[in-house]
Amino acid sequence: MGLSVANILLYVAPVYGWLAQQQWSAPSVGFEQKGRGIQQRAQPLSLNNVGIASLMLLVNVVVSMWLNLGLTRGLVIASVRCVVQLTLLSMVLNHIFLTRNAVLIFGMTVGMSILAAVEVAFWRAKNRFPGMFAGTLLSVFVSVMVVALFGNAYSLNMSPAYTAERFIPTVGMLFGNSVIGVSIGMSSVMESLETHRDRVETMMCYGGSRWEVICPVAVDALKAAMLPSITNMSITGLVSIPGAMTGWVMSGGNVLDAARYQQIIFFMLTASSAISALLCVGFCASVLVDKTPVLRLDRITAWK
Repeated sequence: MGLSVANILLYVAPVYGWLAQQQWSAPSVGFEQKGRGIQQRAQPLSLNNVGIASLMLLVNVVVSMWLNLGLTRGLVIASVRCVVQLTLLSMVLNHIFLTRNAVLIFGMTVGMSILAAVEVAFWRAKNRFPGMFAGTLLSVFVSVMVVALFGNAYSLNMSPAYTAERFIPTVGMLFGNSVIGVSIGMSSVMESLETHRDRVETMMCYGGSRWEVICPVAVDALKAAMLPSITNMSITGLVSIPGAMTGWVMSGGNVLDAARYQQIIFFMLTASSAISALLCVGFCASVLVDKTPVLRLDRITAWK
């Protein structure tokens, strides 16, 4: 951005002046004993807290400018989008939580599924094929809804199962995880068919059926799609503390309840990722290998 040291100091000086006026004495943290768990009274957070936290991004800015990475503008835009998008989301969720309207709850779920399909078919995909958006949308929506409704009803003991306070955050995590698995799975199918084109066409020449051609490719793709969820589940609690558990604990919830909630969420994430990947991989393979069977790589178009 061509900012000099003098300009940086010009921008930072008012920030330091504002910080000097802030009350830096840490508030006392209270605890309440409830049963075997220790409940912490959560302290309210304001925009001042967010502003102070945003100063840590100066580390990224300094590194980017020092090494001429050209990431300063993108970092600023991303941070502003983060604040605006999460603020708007909180307003929408607050309205839905207050009204408890089933139409709004499922309407938001449909909207999230559309955004997930757009993420896979347009933003993440390097290559596309006919019907990719529709197939992704249907696969992800079905898998997430089945897992979320079942998990909320029987594992999280929610009645009704679409209770907004648990249902919307749960489907949000499921959609995010499914996007990763679906993207990896379909990309693996397209790359594998292109890379091993000679082998696939040789199998067809010798009378291989559509299933015999698709099966090895689909198996490899599903392994790649499911591996991130399995790996993430295996290292949790050792290398990292997962987000749902962290949020529960930081809000003052019982630690043991937080651990059980996170365990349930992980199982739901893994199941929804597997179902959505299975549906999308099968759909992708069936489009690229027709009923004849003939390999239809001409249906793949470069997107980026």
